[in-house]
Amino acid sequence: MKDQFPFAVARVTRRWRKLLDERLKDLGVTQARWTTMVYLQQGGEGLTQRELASLRAIENPTLVRLLDSLEQQELIERRACPNDRRARRLHLTDGGRDFMEVLTARANELRDGMLDGVRDDDIEVALKVFHKIMDNAEKQK
Repeated sequence: MKDQFPFAVARVTRRWRKLLDERLKDLGVTQARWTTMVYLQQGGEGLTQRELASLRAIENPTLVRLLDSLEQQELIERRACPNDRRARRLHLTDGGRDFMEVLTARANELRDGMLDGVRDDDIEVALKVFHKIMDNAEKQK
């Protein structure tokens, strides 16, 4: 079972990304862009690029490309940081907040379909396992 675990997680993750990308394509947004916006919305707007990259567990250059595309779509904006002239704080625009409602509705519909027939207590156990695995992964650094 342990041998199968990483492959099962990878398959589910790839399928989620593929299906969500398909559902968001007509809106000009990918799963990666949506996830970035979710982290901004839920993580507290005003995060720096470095903070957001850390939360997303991605490299800063990768994040910069995502942010550039979101900014071009006028979904986010970068504002000067009052405490550090070199840093920029990230914020959803009003249009970005409105757009999140549409994106989140589509993501929720996909999530609900993928979790159809899975009991809430099974999801709770799975989440506990994933949190423990992430804690262990942090210790591997």
